[in-house]
Amino acid sequence: MSRRTDDAPEDLEAPDRRLLLKGAAAAGALAAVPGAAHAAAPAAAYTNPLVRNRADPHINRHTDGYYYFTATAPEYDRIVLRRSRTINGLATAAESVIWTKHATGDMGAHIWAPEIHRIDGKWYVYFAAAPAESVWDIRIWVLENAHPNPLRGTWAEKGQLKTAWETFSLDATTFTHRGTRYLAWAQHEPDMDNNTALWLSEMANPWTLTGPQVRLSTSEYDWECVGFKVNEGASVIVRNGRVFMTYSAGATDANYCMGLLTADADDDLMDPASWTKSPVPVFASDDTTGQYGPGHNSFTVAEDGRTDVLVYHARPYQEIDGDPLHNPDRHTRVQRLGWKRDGTPDFGVPVADSV
Repeated sequence: MSRRTDDAPEDLEAPDRRLLLKGAAAAGALAAVPGAAHAAAPAAAYTNPLVRNRADPHINRHTDGYYYFTATAPEYDRIVLRRSRTINGLATAAESVIWTKHATGDMGAHIWAPEIHRIDGKWYVYFAAAPAESVWDIRIWVLENAHPNPLRGTWAEKGQLKTAWETFSLDATTFTHRGTRYLAWAQHEPDMDNNTALWLSEMANPWTLTGPQVRLSTSEYDWECVGFKVNEGASVIVRNGRVFMTYSAGATDANYCMGLLTADADDDLMDPASWTKSPVPVFASDDTTGQYGPGHNSFTVAEDGRTDVLVYHARPYQEIDGDPLHNPDRHTRVQRLGWKRDGTPDFGVPVADSV
């Protein structure tokens, strides 16, 4: 964690590094904090946008000292991967295509929101795809690579990650807490008056759910229902004795914004009653910085090994011609994540473009 950001209280003390690493290990998205060799480097100043025309960004800092970056390409036809020893270095890192959509069949369209995770000595990519012949029948799919370097080796298709229903589902993320691995994702529940809700389940292995799946959140506030009743794009960070789950809501234009669910780290995460929901967005469009529709975030850790970093996409303008999903200008952005005196995250506002 950082001592402060521009929007955080100046007297917020930095936590003990052992506590940070313990919290990072509890959150799958932050399990890959490198060792002490990189701990002395100061947190960098970031150049934004970091990567242009890449939405739904996911950055994983692995124990090999590299940051691994993947995101949605606007053509929705492939999964891309970059790596760099610094976050800023991802901007110019070579980009490899590690998987391409099928010409026909179940994985033939709408290749959305990939995430890369290292689990039990192998790499896994979770992503959404739809049949080439029925592009809105979107489901969650999994790739596996046993090579230590995910830019090498072979990416094997593990198939569809099956949930309780064959309905619109996407935006899978995985994390561990207290020794249990979970999957959080977005899905439409049959006979429910929404587009997607947030769901949680324990996992038997990286491509299989086990036990019940529970609904954690659905659109209920006005800001979650603009254009579409959407809760999607979950990401988890564990800090200060709590589990924080961000998510995105609303239409994918300037109304897109982020909400927050919070649970006590000692509570049963599979009990929806353990989670409380912020009644207002925690991260939204900002006219003063000229950034619109921020969302679909992930979390990583800065080069100093201490500072939490928010990763997200946003557009540098408000008005969009045509369908927002056909607009390629959702750019990957990063900024320091602050922490309030009460131990909750301080997202601030989406930062302005770098000069």
